[in-house]
Amino acid sequence: MAFRPSLLRRSRFTAGALARGLIAAVLAAAIGWGGALYAANQSVQGAKKEDTGFDGDAPTAILMEASSGSVLFEKNADELRAPSSMMKLMTAEVVFNAIKKGDIKLTDEYRISENAWRRGGAPSGGSTMFAAINSKVSVDDLLHGAIIQSGNDACIALAEAMAGNERIFAADFMTKRARELGLTRSTFANSNGLPDPGNKMTVRELGILARHIILDFPEFYKLFGEKEFTWNKIRQPNRNPLLNSMEGADGLKTGYTKEGGYGMVGSAVQNGTRLIVVVNGLDDPEDRATEAKKMLEWGFRNFETRVLIAAEQPVGYAKVFGGESRSVKLMAKTPVKVMVHKNGSDKLIARIVYSGPVRAPVEAGQRVGVVKVWRSGAIAVETPVYAAEAIGTGSTMRRAIDGASELVIGMFRAGAEKL
Repeated sequence: MAFRPSLLRRSRFTAGALARGLIAAVLAAAIGWGGALYAANQSVQGAKKEDTGFDGDAPTAILMEASSGSVLFEKNADELRAPSSMMKLMTAEVVFNAIKKGDIKLTDEYRISENAWRRGGAPSGGSTMFAAINSKVSVDDLLHGAIIQSGNDACIALAEAMAGNERIFAADFMTKRARELGLTRSTFANSNGLPDPGNKMTVRELGILARHIILDFPEFYKLFGEKEFTWNKIRQPNRNPLLNSMEGADGLKTGYTKEGGYGMVGSAVQNGTRLIVVVNGLDDPEDRATEAKKMLEWGFRNFETRVLIAAEQPVGYAKVFGGESRSVKLMAKTPVKVMVHKNGSDKLIARIVYSGPVRAPVEAGQRVGVVKVWRSGAIAVETPVYAAEAIGTGSTMRRAIDGASELVIGMFRAGAEKL
């Protein structure tokens, strides 16, 4: 059920900001389904057992709803760990994106070098698609080998063909693309997740990456649900244990190294809702399967999707500097949705955060900031907000008044910081 929020109030600038600091605008409302949305003047992070009703055994974990990105549970979700073979999701995304842009084709054939064969093929003793040395394999088959069989040789062959060597691929392709996707903490040293101190990801960023692949590459995502693949006359099953043990499971990737422990990224759909789970750092492969399944089942059993703000519905105002109007109306282009407990007992906190004051002129549709919704102390969803109207440049007098006002605010804040 959608609700009509009240107007937003600016609470304060962040410390150290002057004319264009971070502004937190408070959004307060009553929700018709029985919960309540509360105003907040401080950030809230973390999730406790008593808040969520769930306490996972994995050292790091996250559970999110795919369409909105709403986080249902998190535990040490921003802790950097070795992602092991789960890192192959980044390699796959780079290839998917290159195909989408027309830079490469599925029918292109890449040579299996001696390096790819020795380090990732049959002699390596690790996960491999058993591609023959010096053979040529299509991009399509290499993707099947990398995703279904977790082939290290397939990943190395893709990296060498696209970038010349793995190090360049990791730096100039994987890291660059990760930053474009908003994965600010992930680092990569190779294409496959084999042990290297430079391979680090958080479960949150693995979940964001999985969500992006699911939503933006549906034609390729189906590969993650294929249960087996045969190459070089060797049939191998998909390593994802959820595919055969849980209704609606169709992805994504498992991983293990001594440094990272056992982990997996999983996804399943039930009754039209898709959830994504990421766990890492477990001591046993059965534990990761049990933990991932338990978390998904808990999410499907206890949560449902609610619309908090309808698409293009005004959600409040942002302060404008030097404009015809002193504020601009804000809206979300897509519905702001959040997964909530079915019993309606959630306490939600919402804030709109933007960098401002927003300098005039302001164009209609210009992105201004984000609306953040916390559920029981943890961020549940973030959705961009945009200017719902155009605001032209104000008079010289208006700009002078706004400038003087911001100067006084800046002086007051600087004095307060010295106390």
